[in-house]
Amino acid sequence: MTAAATATETATLSVSGRTLALPVVTGTEREKALDIARLRTATGYITLDPGFGNTGACASGITFLDGERGILRYRGFPIESLAESATFTETAYLLIYGNLPSRRELEQFSTRLAERAALPDGMERFFDLFPKTAHPMAVLSAMVTILSTYSPALLNPYPAREEMDEAILTLLAKVPTLAAYGYRRAQGLPVVPPRRDLSYTANYLQMIFGAPSPDPAIVQALRQILILHADHEQNCSTSTVRLVGSSRANAFSSVAAGVSALWGPLHGGANQAVIEMLETIQRDGGDYKKFVAMAKDKASTFRLMGFGHRVYKNFDPRSRIIKKACDQVLGTLGVQDPLLDIAKHLEEAALKDDYFITRKLYPNVDFYSGIILRAIGIPTNGFTVTFALGRLPGWLAHWKEMLESPGMRIGRPRQVYVGPAERPYVPLSQRG
Repeated sequence: MTAAATATETATLSVSGRTLALPVVTGTEREKALDIARLRTATGYITLDPGFGNTGACASGITFLDGERGILRYRGFPIESLAESATFTETAYLLIYGNLPSRRELEQFSTRLAERAALPDGMERFFDLFPKTAHPMAVLSAMVTILSTYSPALLNPYPAREEMDEAILTLLAKVPTLAAYGYRRAQGLPVVPPRRDLSYTANYLQMIFGAPSPDPAIVQALRQILILHADHEQNCSTSTVRLVGSSRANAFSSVAAGVSALWGPLHGGANQAVIEMLETIQRDGGDYKKFVAMAKDKASTFRLMGFGHRVYKNFDPRSRIIKKACDQVLGTLGVQDPLLDIAKHLEEAALKDDYFITRKLYPNVDFYSGIILRAIGIPTNGFTVTFALGRLPGWLAHWKEMLESPGMRIGRPRQVYVGPAERPYVPLSQRG
């Protein structure tokens, strides 16, 4: 259960002759927020914050992010140390249950996931009902919802701890299988069943590519991609999971909603947008300098995808880690790809050009993850599915944390109405 933020002082708000004392709550990393829970009741006013960039919807003990200083920590552990040393399963356990597992806890957790990885009998037939042109994210969201029909005992809106844990295990175990089966069916290939003797990441790769022993360099790179994407505070998809879950919707429907939110090109689809940008440059002759100049031209609508970040005002700490993994994978595989050559030129230009340096438009995690995924053979429209696998533990951790929080309320944002004022109804016969 998450510890509540503490009220340490008050701020005074004066509006329309009324004065209201607002508690100032402080988090463990000295973040401060104004508690406006009584604002509308006391004054009749609400706050207006399009995009919720300055609005805290909850107090959470899962992830700390400091965009100004380039800090990302899961449950207090720096992302750098987790990406270097932890397994993805270990990271998932940490996010969901709050602490690093003991050796015995990790073995039990891994075993329970392996035991649940296979799909229910007959479920794979649903893949044949989707058209070949169906986007993998549409298939994944639909199949997560279908999965709930095989688990009626896990749909309790007020789940006991055991039910909550079983729902979490079921989704963590079966979503990689759903993703891999969807890929194989779309390619016209026979499905490859999960194996119990492989790690979580290696098992996903063997289900996709059918290789009995995936290349260790690829397993290592994908492990880091999944860990780096495992949680990122109150982003669009995580906020969606919490909002849907606040209605007491089950874990399956909450995660399916998160998948749909992640699909957007401004969120999980960003690494796909990087590759599509590189393809545009290639079709135009491969002159990357021309596109760098366009990105700097205020009159141009072109923008470089995969550079800069809405939250990080300095360097995305994840990009330093994944750049190293990217260099290792490309070196190990010896991939010859003109798109990757263009990407390298863009990276070099952005890291040396004063225009990008002064604006802190450095290559971000989406830039490098797209390159890695393309290099290891993941199709472009499957990038976001891999992102979803990484983000899954974070979604489930937030769903669990919210349900266990005292005083949980259904999410219900307000609005400022800007439509017509009251007007009389005119009968149809009088409207001409």
